[in-house]
Amino acid sequence: MKKQRTKRQKAIIRRRIFVTLCTLILISAIALITFCISAIIKPSEKKQSVDSDISSGQTSDNSSEAEIPETTATVLSTGDIMVHSTQLTGAKTADGYDFTAFFKESAPYFQAADLAIANLEVTFGGSESGAYSGYPAFNTPDSLADAIKASGLNLLLTSNNHSYDTGLYGLKRTVQILKQKGIDFTGTKETEADPTYAVKEVNGIKIGIANFTYETDGQIAGRKYLNGAIISEEANPLINSFSYKRLDEFYSNVQSILSGMESDGADFKVFYIHWGNEYQTSPNTWQKTIAQQLSNLGVNMIIGSHPHVVQPVELIHSEDGQNTTVCLYSTGNYVSNQRQELMSPECTTGHTEDGVFFTFTLTKNKDGTDLTGLDLIPTWVDKYKGGENGGYLYTVYPLESPDDAVSKYSLSQTAAEKAKKSYERTKEIVAAGLTECQQSIGCEITFAE
Repeated sequence: MKKQRTKRQKAIIRRRIFVTLCTLILISAIALITFCISAIIKPSEKKQSVDSDISSGQTSDNSSEAEIPETTATVLSTGDIMVHSTQLTGAKTADGYDFTAFFKESAPYFQAADLAIANLEVTFGGSESGAYSGYPAFNTPDSLADAIKASGLNLLLTSNNHSYDTGLYGLKRTVQILKQKGIDFTGTKETEADPTYAVKEVNGIKIGIANFTYETDGQIAGRKYLNGAIISEEANPLINSFSYKRLDEFYSNVQSILSGMESDGADFKVFYIHWGNEYQTSPNTWQKTIAQQLSNLGVNMIIGSHPHVVQPVELIHSEDGQNTTVCLYSTGNYVSNQRQELMSPECTTGHTEDGVFFTFTLTKNKDGTDLTGLDLIPTWVDKYKGGENGGYLYTVYPLESPDDAVSKYSLSQTAAEKAKKSYERTKEIVAAGLTECQQSIGCEITFAE
């Protein structure tokens, strides 16, 4: 019996050893198979991970920032679009009014810019506001808006001392017509809830734009006066304006607008101000004071209107040294009937026939947005017979050189001489300040001696 138990125990031990060896062999086989599969799959997974990083704009060094492609935006600003009675007469046709002559030589410049801006110094009051008229109360046919749209101008400034020429109805109707024609604008509103400023996204660059006009004095506190006339209480919040006597109130408003622009993502902030003294080729003390304070508040560019003549360009540094502002105090007229021979005694020098195309270029990349280009082209308004009814037509000529009137536009000798004088007048006013600004940003100098 003892011998049989010993044999049985040995058999059990052998079975256990056999099972253990089989288990070890199976585990080794599984491990080998797992290693082989891992070796095959992992390179593919790694490639997939790298491909995913590339498609999401990341690099293999785990950089978290995507590359921002560099982009540019070019903005052109010009002066006052006015329609005096002689211009109305010349534009009259059998079917209505045709203002396309105003823009026929300027359109290529407007269309080449990413954003083209002008000051609309008339109202579209319609027949409900009476007959069409020029100064002192401008009521212009809606077809002017069609000509503006076709020219390539795509943003109009509507806050100026003539915004209320056809009353509350004309103020609102002007805005309505621009909306109907698909022309952007800023400065006045149809309702109080409408935006006070605009932020235009151009090629991925957001440009904040605000437009204000000066108020005149009046007897009733809390009411606005334009051109010495009181405006309705309903119109008070519909016109962006400021009082020279309440500038702290204006600066507070500017701060609020700048904060709003920044919240809206504005990369660059421009204020268009209707200010200054008519027919004066130098800025007054108020203009200088306001420009400095706007620079202190963080405005990047200031472009003025109202004097109806060109005023200088200036580079302004904020008092804390944190901001630099380019200021063109006045763009002059774009088009008007303010002719040298008609302007006695206000301005007999011909400066009212002069204007500018003031162009700036912004560049945006991963490091931010910078002003990288600045240019100014003088313009001159020609008045000549040629209307359908025998009246005068008006055409604005951009002058890239003093000889363009002949070499580019083939104007008569008389017109060419006037154009050349216009070019030289504008150059004399803007060359020094413009050159300083251009040197500060390292761009090409326009009026190199």
